[in-house]
Amino acid sequence: MFRPLSFYIGLRYTAAKRRNHFISFISLTSMLGLMLGVAVLIIVLSVMNGFDRELKQRILGMVPHATIQGASGPLEDWEEIDRRVQEHPRVLAAAPFIQGQGMVTGGGDVRGVMLSGIVPEQEATVSIIENHFIEGNLDELKPGEFGIIIGRLMANSLRLQVGDKLTVVLPEASVTPAGVLPRLKRFTVKGIFSVGAELDGNYALIHMDDAARLMRTGGRAEGVRLLVDDLFAAPRVVNQVAQDLGGRYYVSDWTRTHGNLFQAIRMEKTMIGLLLMFIVAVAAFNIVSTLVMVVTDKTADIAILRTMGATPGRIMRIFIIQGAVIGIFGTLMGTALGIFGALNISAFISWLEGLMGHQFLSADVYFISYLPSQLQWQDVAIISSAGMVMSLLATIYPAWRASRVEPAEALRYE
Repeated sequence: MFRPLSFYIGLRYTAAKRRNHFISFISLTSMLGLMLGVAVLIIVLSVMNGFDRELKQRILGMVPHATIQGASGPLEDWEEIDRRVQEHPRVLAAAPFIQGQGMVTGGGDVRGVMLSGIVPEQEATVSIIENHFIEGNLDELKPGEFGIIIGRLMANSLRLQVGDKLTVVLPEASVTPAGVLPRLKRFTVKGIFSVGAELDGNYALIHMDDAARLMRTGGRAEGVRLLVDDLFAAPRVVNQVAQDLGGRYYVSDWTRTHGNLFQAIRMEKTMIGLLLMFIVAVAAFNIVSTLVMVVTDKTADIAILRTMGATPGRIMRIFIIQGAVIGIFGTLMGTALGIFGALNISAFISWLEGLMGHQFLSADVYFISYLPSQLQWQDVAIISSAGMVMSLLATIYPAWRASRVEPAEALRYE
């Protein structure tokens, strides 16, 4: 007797068995459609978050967060700059480098390559490569031995193994008694890495002393690479560091070199989210047809309630509550199913691959060999809230129609 009348009747209408089984079927399909729409949206966005995370960890774990280079050539006092850079509170580590582009030849094939001259001891502090070696390690790079570390895709393409020789060709001419020839040098493969990204096919590491001799920098580093505490603060941090150093420097960060890739992923996630949200919207607005049929079926009951003193507002609340129950239950079940699916999709796909004997994501084609997933509670909250809001909006028109029922007209032929 203490329950609000609208709430009580709305729940009774939701739970009651209907004479018209088609209405019950439409109510069930509306709830199931909403549940599946919410679940699929959560799972798909979690998978896209997983791909975004893998790209950041693998690619941005290899390429510099930020770099400081001399404005007019190699750094004269790179040791001092390296020391001062590491004193900045937001710089976790720093390492000198010399970088250049060229070609590598071996096994009868040719590939373009980005050569990076490094100091092995310091490179391990700013890069994840140490954790992704198939053979060898950074310590194999010794000054004067002209050793090189290449990626797995490059090694497969050039048919190279550890201990084999390859030739590095630089796009700079050298004048010799035989004429003008491109600068080239034989290197020995000291290690092979695999980070599962495009860097496996076009990135190679050599010792910085060997790079200085090859690229004729006079033993000087081309720049200093920074590892910062917050990836997205890299542009601001590197500018602050350059200002603190004084002088003229050229600064760069990952948003200039790889920013377009992550912007594309973010835009793709947004567009797919909007498209899948339409599925949730269609399922939510199926509630409109359900409630319209319920109102038609309950016209006599509405008329009786009106003659007993129920106001149009109370009638509206009855059917809003009925539709809201369908929407809320569908959204909550979809949220639970989506969370469960997002947390287990990687294991399920692995099980399915083992069952079928087929790998969906081949490491030879894609940059990762499994389906990643990262559940973000912010996405879950937005999707669940959107599902509930759309469900509530879908109840307004049928409830308004119910409130407009005229008792005399509805009971005339009863």
